[in-house]
Amino acid sequence: MSAWHLGEFLPPLAVVAGYGAAYEARVRTLAREGRPVERRRRIAFASGLAIVALVQLPPPDQLGDDVLVAHMVQHMLIGDIASFLIVVGLTGPVMAPLLRLGWFRALRPLTNPIAAFAVWALIAYVWRLPLLYQAAIRSDLLHALEHASYLWAGMLLWVALLGPLPKPAWFNDWAKLGYVVLVRFAGTVLANLFIFSQTLLYPIYRGRDGFDPLSDQNLAGAVMMMEQMLLTIALLIWLYLRFAARDERRQELLDLADAQGVRLSDERAARAANASATDRLRARILAEAADSNDRN
Repeated sequence: MSAWHLGEFLPPLAVVAGYGAAYEARVRTLAREGRPVERRRRIAFASGLAIVALVQLPPPDQLGDDVLVAHMVQHMLIGDIASFLIVVGLTGPVMAPLLRLGWFRALRPLTNPIAAFAVWALIAYVWRLPLLYQAAIRSDLLHALEHASYLWAGMLLWVALLGPLPKPAWFNDWAKLGYVVLVRFAGTVLANLFIFSQTLLYPIYRGRDGFDPLSDQNLAGAVMMMEQMLLTIALLIWLYLRFAARDERRQELLDLADAQGVRLSDERAARAANASATDRLRARILAEAADSNDRN
């Protein structure tokens, strides 16, 4: 790898390393405080960062400059898969330092499902306009910004759906299922544009590596469509299992509170179950029951 290529790939790798270092530092702090982050969450976060790093190194990154379908796969891995895994690795305690930052609090409204979907759709469609898409191929800086925006928009989308932050009261289980369908429908519309278009959208790919550019474009759309279908099925299964596990944790907390004679609202139990804070709430219930017994 030449020095010029090394300089091109160092910035995204440095950013990924920074994310990983900050996460690891927070995880270690929580472990010392007796609030360890689950191993599966740490693995998910690390896997998401690894995907972001790997797809921006050669040969995947160089192939994406030559073949549209490879570039689309690169975007799907960053914007859908890596962002999902990173959000799975987040918990309320992990995000607590961010929640205290003024700029993060100012951006909190974007985690509303409606706002998150709007931002994600805007990023997904605007970057695929021929002018911007081809400009990103020609400019390393724009290319890095494009990939970063796909990652951030994807994380915003997943945080709104699955993340530990409080959700609007109307965003119940049925609303979440509808949200998944809406997001995947928006992606499917975009995929159909590439599948059925008989106009070459990105002439910059014309004739590269012996690929027929229009067939390359149609294949990119087909791959996008297949990913949308598989991701929708997997996500619906994930949501069902998550809802079932969350309801089980919520009911366990309510049963424990009832057995200990402690008042616990269904809403509070549901928040704890959704934010993976059941252990802390269970400890508080037992402590409150013990204090009540001591007073009596």
